[in-house]
Amino acid sequence: MPFCEVGKFQNGVDATGNNGTKIFYRTYGQGPVKVLLIIGLAGTHSSWEPQIKALAGTITPNDSESPAGDWSSGEGGGMEVCAFDNRGMGLSSVPTKKSEYTTSIMAKDAIAIMDHLGWEKAHVFGHSMGAMISCKLAAMVPERVLSLALLNVTGGGYECIPRLDRQTLSIAVRFLKAKTPEQRAAVDLDTHYSKEYLEEDVGTTTRRAVLYQEYVKGISASGMQSNCGFDGQINACWTHKISRADLESICSAGFLISVIHGRHDVIAQLSHAKRLAKKLHPYARMVELPGGHLVSHERTDEVNDALLELIKASTSKISPYDWTNLPKKSSGWNITPLTRKSSPEGSRSSVMADIIGRLQMFLLFFFGLFMLAFEFMRRGVSRVKPVRVNAALT
Repeated sequence: MPFCEVGKFQNGVDATGNNGTKIFYRTYGQGPVKVLLIIGLAGTHSSWEPQIKALAGTITPNDSESPAGDWSSGEGGGMEVCAFDNRGMGLSSVPTKKSEYTTSIMAKDAIAIMDHLGWEKAHVFGHSMGAMISCKLAAMVPERVLSLALLNVTGGGYECIPRLDRQTLSIAVRFLKAKTPEQRAAVDLDTHYSKEYLEEDVGTTTRRAVLYQEYVKGISASGMQSNCGFDGQINACWTHKISRADLESICSAGFLISVIHGRHDVIAQLSHAKRLAKKLHPYARMVELPGGHLVSHERTDEVNDALLELIKASTSKISPYDWTNLPKKSSGWNITPLTRKSSPEGSRSSVMADIIGRLQMFLLFFFGLFMLAFEFMRRGVSRVKPVRVNAALT
């Protein structure tokens, strides 16, 4: 099986710290166009299967013993796609210290894979935590990114806390109480998909019923993500931050960006994605779809079309102003290559927005502390250890 020993492609402290760390990856298809897919929390490379099929034209990995893949079933062609298991998940190494999991460290894992494959440049697409990692990669080596797609992304930290409403609280309580694959599968469905999608009829039953059976089967058959891996990836999300220097680095490269998000996402709030897209103006296009957190599965065709359009637009080198669908002017400052524009009205608006944002952060932070304290007390009282699973596609 294909592994990348990341320490071999790094120097100094990075090489020493990653000595022995291996990342499992797979490539699909052949062609001059390279696409790197980075999955999110508790997900594996196979979570990208709907996109791999559309981009590479096959879901048969290049390392498969099968002599030929299903090249007629996809829309793509002329592309080589790589998807991998992040550290702490799947077949990749599982460091034991939380400090060994940050989006910067995991971005360096992805860069090491590009070096291992001999890819000078690639289109970089990430989902959820993988989108955070993709942002860090783009800020570190902007010259190696052809385009950037951020699916269901947030800015990390307090933005990782789900929206505060009755539905989210219900999901949180059910998640904490889940002790069986059946209970976890029911919670995951409400976390990953929109209510409308789950209630659609599929033959004589509903999509919820069909997906429920698939989830229970997958959770029961798969191995469990280790505590170290789960806690480490949570740490990576919580400590993630995109600085102004990161934004300037990304914008200075001039590549096109698509921010793709489901309107009904209960994990990564749409408002956070919109805020990030505005900071990346004029290079970013905002794509809102009627889906949940796993919009890449719920709205597969629309997501695939958006990704293929991004690749095509990047190849044709169109102007960012022809690409973006965001307002040409906005209050306050916009990040552009090493410049900053401001106005008195924009400054006042920015101050108010900052105050409101900080108040929201304060409330959500204490909500997060409450949930963590609740979980701690629940574990202390209960002698029955909850089932830990890793079938989540997020």
